[in-house]
Amino acid sequence: MSSRSTPSLSQISSLQQRSPATQFTRPFAPPTAAYLHIPFCRRRCHYCDFATGRGTPELIERYVQALCQQIQQVTGEFPPLQTVFFGGGTPSLLSGEQLQRIVDALRDRLGMSPTAEVSLEANPGTVSLHSLQHYRNVGINRISLGVQAFQPELLEACGRLHGVNEVYEAVGHLKAAGFDNFNLDLIFGLPHQRIDHWQYSLEEVVCLAPTHVSLYDLTIESGTRFGRLYQPGSQPLPSDGDTVEMYQMAIAILTQAGYQHYEVSNFARPNRQCRHNRVYWENRSYHGLGMGATGYVNGRRYEQPKTLADYFSQVEDGQFPTTARVTDRERLLDTLMLGLRLQEGLSTAELASSFSDATLDVIRKMLAPYRLRGWVEEKDGRLRLVSPDGWLFSNSILVDLMTAL
Repeated sequence: MSSRSTPSLSQISSLQQRSPATQFTRPFAPPTAAYLHIPFCRRRCHYCDFATGRGTPELIERYVQALCQQIQQVTGEFPPLQTVFFGGGTPSLLSGEQLQRIVDALRDRLGMSPTAEVSLEANPGTVSLHSLQHYRNVGINRISLGVQAFQPELLEACGRLHGVNEVYEAVGHLKAAGFDNFNLDLIFGLPHQRIDHWQYSLEEVVCLAPTHVSLYDLTIESGTRFGRLYQPGSQPLPSDGDTVEMYQMAIAILTQAGYQHYEVSNFARPNRQCRHNRVYWENRSYHGLGMGATGYVNGRRYEQPKTLADYFSQVEDGQFPTTARVTDRERLLDTLMLGLRLQEGLSTAELASSFSDATLDVIRKMLAPYRLRGWVEEKDGRLRLVSPDGWLFSNSILVDLMTAL
């Protein structure tokens, strides 16, 4: 499942630090994707630990100027962008004119394919037919709408500012504005959430007919309001058995409705998979711009400053974050952790050519017990987790795999 199925960054870091520090010498493909972080919200949700905060119009405008300046500071020559993702935060708090300036800066400095997928996260209640029409004119062609639930009491408990009616209004505006490609987010495992709540939310999503659906299994993060109120595994959070039932119910309802379950937490209509997110799952390079954004360019992962003051200072000084190149072992671990989230899994031929036959043998040996259980299969030259049990237990499988390596 989403957040519970993937090893934490601290687990990955610990495993990587114990790995030999051999340097990766083969060339990296240049990035054709860009993530831009917009760190402003009207109010922080109770489960959120992202780099966000409230923003005045003056502060948002200063941030847009800094972001455009940072785009111009990117060094190197790169092929045109094929995907762009505005995440947050709530990027739909920006005006169409502000988004236009950012997109223009991207086109000017990095180039952009005429067929690029350009996604923007939005919350119900922050978009109107007029604003969405402006976004379309800017070049935004995919919207990801943070619905989360269809029960007013659950939305209120999460600290969401929108109501259920605003969800229907936002989807209506999306369709009227000509967005034929949009995603709806849902969260399961919320406090006080019942099985019948979840079933109703899934059925409503199907009725709204998005081209893509993303599911998030709630993780209680320290430092959040939920982290102060609730302990994982205790009431009023649903039991592990209930969250497993919710996940299996989602698979049944969404696949029956014609959605392809192409990634652990994501479902799409044919030819409507999120092209940008596949960049991450395939462990490809991408630009990361804006406060708190991470990037991966030329074999180096980097992270932008996490406070506005530090971010503004860095941009004003003309600096850009740097870090050491990833090692062979780190890239292998990332490739496995991310690629096994995809329904098609990983090519064994590519694993052998990118790393070694001996490494592939270790992977096969470690996964042998899980193959006997039917959780993992190797078929037609690909290694993959088998739904639903392989994905339900993917956290254990991936941690065991990383430890073995």
